[in-house]
Amino acid sequence: MASNVSSPDPARTALLIVDLQNDFLAPDGAYARGGAVSPAAARLPARVAEVARTLKAAGGMVVATQFTLWPDARGEPMIAPHLAALRPFLRKGDFAPGSRGQANVPALDGLVDVSVCKVAYSAFFNTQLDWVLRHAGIDTVAVCGIVTNGGVASTVRDAHMREYHTIVLADGCAAFREEVHATALADMAGIGEVTDCLGFVRSLSAPGSL
Repeated sequence: MASNVSSPDPARTALLIVDLQNDFLAPDGAYARGGAVSPAAARLPARVAEVARTLKAAGGMVVATQFTLWPDARGEPMIAPHLAALRPFLRKGDFAPGSRGQANVPALDGLVDVSVCKVAYSAFFNTQLDWVLRHAGIDTVAVCGIVTNGGVASTVRDAHMREYHTIVLADGCAAFREEVHATALADMAGIGEVTDCLGFVRSLSAPGSL
């Protein structure tokens, strides 16, 4: 993966971390209980946390999305039909608002400026993310998280449609299969810059970025 990337203004840049949550990644989380485990995804929190620390130190913003299963009037999670079919193990309490499972993974403690609840793949769909970014003066988003071909790809496309300068951190993302991850990255290269975490970190201190 090429590590060259244009030099963004850190003060106008947000790291957008997609769905690094306990119910997705913790050993006792919902997905581990259901056997839907990605070793590649499990390696992301420490790597992404280092990027977050660097961007914050340079004056940038860190935003995390939190997939949420809101309860209905009876307290049962409102799960989209396609997700219920794909992940039949999901049950009451999983990804519930305010729960440990919905929370960001511990590696991100103290690093996230804003957390945004979402109900679908894209971090922009029916959320306040765009409002938050624009009012914070953000024009560049560096996107990472899970999964590459789902939440990450949908968020990247919606960021592009909203005319944000969009950067994808290839080794800051993961999917359930490596070939799916690679295909999604190749696809996103048509609408944004694809780099790695080290390349992005180096770009923050490059001439013209401050």
